[in-house]
Formats: sequence, structure tokens, C-alpha cells
Amino acid sequence: MKPIAVFQHTTVGAPGAVIPILQALGREVRLVRIVDGEAVPREATAFSGLVFMGGYMGVHDDFPWIPGELALIRDADAHEIPVAGHCLGSQLLALALGGSVTNHVRPEIGWQPLETCDTPIARDWWGPHAGGALETFQWHGDTFTPPPAARQIARSRHCDNQAFVLHDRHLLLQSHLEMTPALVELSLQHNGHQLEHQFALGNPAVCDPADVRRNLDQRTERMHAILAQLLSRWVRGCR
Repeated sequence: MKPIAVFQHTTVGAPGAVIPILQALGREVRLVRIVDGEAVPREATAFSGLVFMGGYMGVHDDFPWIPGELALIRDADAHEIPVAGHCLGSQLLALALGGSVTNHVRPEIGWQPLETCDTPIARDWWGPHAGGALETFQWHGDTFTPPPAARQIARSRHCDNQAFVLHDRHLLLQSHLEMTPALVELSLQHNGHQLEHQFALGNPAVCDPADVRRNLDQRTERMHAILAQLLSRWVRGCR
């Protein structure tokens, strides 16, 4: 079976729990370190699936690898190869396949509730987590409008476009279900001033900075169980 390629764009945007979960599902993983200058592969057919992680940049920024990733996503779609995107990755996926990406009305940062849909497609992907409220970790200033054929499986109070499935194989996730305690700490070291500034401004879409580190092990473990459910459904299309 061909490997699944996971694309890392920044140090903070590491794959976290994604790779261990995929490996536990019996899948070989190749980490493509865009962060270190590794080139974007030209053909998606070398892989059984593609996963794009987050990053501080926007999809419209002038980074030389962005057009290559957009082209690779389109190639994957043309060959019916599943693609999953986390945060920036979801925005790349949306833009590549007919959606759009713009600045959100306000940044959404920290621990926030995610409302999963209770529809047949949402139940297929979320399993027992469908139709409920889940705590997830957010850190984004942009938002995406999904491609026209995408089906919504989750939303949040502060950002409606949170999770979508496209063509029953592509997964768009705005939130960071992959976070580990170490990645939360790294995010705060690099970008904690953003959280503190937005909280001081009274932004309702950010959590209290004093709450970010509370029960990190338990909170991230719960997210990993949710992500494992989603990825177990996603890899069914990775052949």
C-alpha cells in the first residue's frame, strides 16, 4: 500500500497526534517537511492519501510552495485520492477545490466548543461523537467557504465553517484536534501574546489565558480519540 503524505509547514504546526494515529491504523506515513525547504511532490499518485497541517501563513501569501500544494490537492482530487486538512490545511483544500478563504471577523484561539451535526453523513464520520458538543483547540484568524459540494459535519458559535466532508473522501477541519501538551506549550511560547492581546480586547472567541494549560493531558487525549474516529473513517478511502 502506498504511504500517506503528511505536510508540515511550520515548527509549531507539527503533526502532533496525526502520525501516531495513522500508524496505529496500520498506515505507512511519509512526513514532507515544507518547514525545512523540502519540495512539494509533483504527483499525488505516489500516495494513498494527503494530510496538510496548519501554519501561521495564509493561503494567499507569497510562499513558493503554496501553488505546488494547491496543484497537488487538485491532482489528488482528480485521481480520487483522499485529502485531509487541519486549519491552514483545510483552507488550502477549500481554495484548491472551488471554495474561498478570507479573514474571519475575529481570531478564534484556545479551547472552544465544537458543535457536531446530527445528520447521516456526520454520524458516519463522527460516530458516537455526532450530535454533541466537543472541546477542541483553535488558533486561526482566517476562515474558509467550502467548495459547493461539501457537506457540513460541525460548526462553532464563533466560526460556522468548522468541519466539512467533500466527495465522501476529503476532510476539512478548521480546529486543531492533533494538539499534544507539548504543542500547546510551543504555541504559547511562539504566539501566546496573540491570545493575551485578544483576551484583553474582550474577544469572545478566545479562552482565558489562565485556562489554556489546565488538564492538558486529559483534554488532548479526548481530542485524540475524536481525531482517531475521523481518521479511521478517512483512511477507508486511502488505497
